Amino acid sequence: MGPEAVGSTAAPMVQLLTPAGERVTSGDDGGYAERVEHLGLDDLRDRYRRMALVRRVDVEATALQRQGELALWASCSGQEAAQVGAAAALARQDHVFPSYREHGIAIGRGLDPVALLQLYRGTTHGGWDPAASGFHLYTLVIGAQTLHATGYAMGVQRDGAVGTGDPARDTAVLACFGDGATAQGEVSEAMVWAGVFNAPVVFFCQNNQWAISEPNERQMRAPLARRAEGFGFPGVRVDGNDVLAVEAVVGAAADRARAGEGPMLVEAWTYRMAAHTTSDDTSRYRDRGEEQHWRERDPLDRLEAHLRATGDDDDHAAFLADVTAEADAVAERVRRGVRALPDPEPTSMFDHVYADPHPLVEEERAWLADWVAAGEER
Repeated sequence: MGPEAVGSTAAPMVQLLTPAGERVTSGDDGGYAERVEHLGLDDLRDRYRRMALVRRVDVEATALQRQGELALWASCSGQEAAQVGAAAALARQDHVFPSYREHGIAIGRGLDPVALLQLYRGTTHGGWDPAASGFHLYTLVIGAQTLHATGYAMGVQRDGAVGTGDPARDTAVLACFGDGATAQGEVSEAMVWAGVFNAPVVFFCQNNQWAISEPNERQMRAPLARRAEGFGFPGVRVDGNDVLAVEAVVGAAADRARAGEGPMLVEAWTYRMAAHTTSDDTSRYRDRGEEQHWRERDPLDRLEAHLRATGDDDDHAAFLADVTAEADAVAERVRRGVRALPDPEPTSMFDHVYADPHPLVEEERAWLADWVAAGEER
């Protein structure tokens, strides 16, 4: 951790693995290193495997969009360490409120990648059961999920599932958003409520440097992690391309929330290596030198370098081959699964407009059913 400077990378940042894949041994890490000391070679390989699978699914989804199989895709390329590390830090009973880019956390919570792609193919507005997965539906309205997360966390608190000392009961909530979302009023409102009511929520901001085409310097005048102080709870910046550091910091924040000690803001300093979405053109606003700078800090390369330095070469090569084969198999299953998704029944769009039947909605449903039937007769 180093000196702080307004809005710059010189702000204090927890890092346990350098871009070259070397473990940080300075000891000035706020005690976070102790939280991942127990991770052995198999654990580190598991983290790498998860990141590689997420990257492969992301590449396949982008290709499917280019082939006309998806309407849109929001890539998480470059943010795998932040997402896999955060997912690894959560307990089974914890609940995640994502935006629309948290594919790595979703897969880490056990969701089938094909389910994620349903939304982008336009066959459903959701695609999975949030209660069963502990992972809420994707939120397309920027920042709205932070209020949902805080409200859910306050409910968990009132249900007595915080601070009991029971590791199978105490629950934390993870609210995911990007740096651009911090300019939305909902995010500030959520932090006000969370701070005042000591809600068990971890605000997890993946600062990928760009809010579509707006860089950090046009969004903020101080490091995002410092905002937490104004709302009455701690904030910390972590190297978002260091999977070990993210797992340690999010784990500490989640433990704090489960113990009833309130919210925390974690700013994961990372980079969106791909475009904002497949409809975006980064060449219009990003410098190639900047992109190269961050490619040299690729989270997969970082962990792979560490694994290579700490293991047997032949064994490591066999491990990488197994991961590649598994990733290819997952990509093939995603490809087949997406193309096999059935078109939704047209009138299903009315099913969840209101909790109870509504006469106007039912009238519109009947009109659409008649129109579809008339078309089929023609």
